[in-house]
Amino acid sequence: MEALEGLVTINGADIWKEYGAFLTEEKKGGRENLTTIMTPSKAKAHVGVDIRERDGVKYSDTLEVRNQEREVTLHFAIFAPTRREWLARYRAFITMLKQGDGGWLTFSFPSLDMTMRMFYVSCPGYRPLTYLWNEGVHAGRFKVTFKEPEPTF
Repeated sequence: MEALEGLVTINGADIWKEYGAFLTEEKKGGRENLTTIMTPSKAKAHVGVDIRERDGVKYSDTLEVRNQEREVTLHFAIFAPTRREWLARYRAFITMLKQGDGGWLTFSFPSLDMTMRMFYVSCPGYRPLTYLWNEGVHAGRFKVTFKEPEPTF
């Protein structure tokens, strides 16, 4: 499992080492995480002047592109050798995502040479991968939606 180390850090903490968490996909071969991370934000609308006595709309001679904020939904999984440890890791991870550092989460994706500053919005889906009422190895996966107010690109 060393292959999962250092792939994602949040506020400087390696999510695999700290929580047994890692990015996962909906299905084998899926690319949902990469797609949402790499999708550029929408551009803000340019302001034009609609003068009744002229045709069309008048825009500035130089249009400066500015980005809208965007939502990013990532798919995570957590793995642990025992039920008690899985529950502790899951609760700690969700708490960290909600609280962040003053509410802010700085995600680092070293393999993409990318850093994103976001905050927690919601957890729209949880899916157990094992039965929590049984003892033994446990895993579960879930989606988390974040807001990136000042998009990376």
